[in-house]
Amino acid sequence: MTTRDYNECVERYADALYGFAYQYLKDSFEAENVVQNTFEKLWVRLSDVEVKTAKAFMYKITYNNCIDIIRRSKRETQIDEVAEVGHTHNDQYTDAMEIVRKAVQQLPDNQRTVVMLRDYEGYDYRSISEITGMTEGQVKINIFLA
Repeated sequence: MTTRDYNECVERYADALYGFAYQYLKDSFEAENVVQNTFEKLWVRLSDVEVKTAKAFMYKITYNNCIDIIRRSKRETQIDEVAEVGHTHNDQYTDAMEIVRKAVQQLPDNQRTVVMLRDYEGYDYRSISEITGMTEGQVKINIFLA
């Protein structure tokens, strides 16, 4: 990968990586740090990463950084309650996307990751497997369970 390719990756994927990280962390500062760290790691491995695999590489780094931050924060604070997903009995759901987003946030980490990568980012099972380190079978099971 060349410096020009790197710059194109930054322009093309920075916002998507930020959105992906923010979905996990719900903290804009941490999400920005994760994206910055991702591009720093890409820069360090510039000669090792091919252009065609750069996107998957960046998502894998972003995913791993998010998981590390989540694990660290779980060790620092104990979560006593999990907010329940809002439920209304109205015939019309004006906030259907908000309800879905809250439901996705309630999923265990593995299930949330595969759903986000498949439904929000458009990855196929093989790519999700490469990003998360799960087998394709595990990816399919986690999507089914989610």
